[in-house]
Amino acid sequence: MRLRHAAVAAFGAFTLLLTVPTSASAATGEFQYTVTGLDGRPLRVVLEDPESEQCITLPEVADPGASSPAHSPRNRTTSTATVFTEPGCEGDFFTLRPLTGFGSARLQLRSVVFS
Repeated sequence: MRLRHAAVAAFGAFTLLLTVPTSASAATGEFQYTVTGLDGRPLRVVLEDPESEQCITLPEVADPGASSPAHSPRNRTTSTATVFTEPGCEGDFFTLRPLTGFGSARLQLRSVVFS
């Protein structure tokens, strides 16, 4: 009799886990990039668990007339990152693999989207 109660309880717990909403709309991990600070020195910026399937214009370099593009991206998220040369995910693009993707200082970007 106790085995049946344990089985029913385990099944109920499993069913509850399936119904709990999860955060499937976020890339897990960090996306890093480098911008030029106001003093001219490089500054590393990190996006934590960025939203997936949504274009993210990097705020530090959003205005092409007022700033140099970001560079040296590092994709440490569980999603593929596609970086763009212009704000709003426009212009030339390059894809970075999940967890290990990176670009050199020559890879310039102003926006990114995670798949």
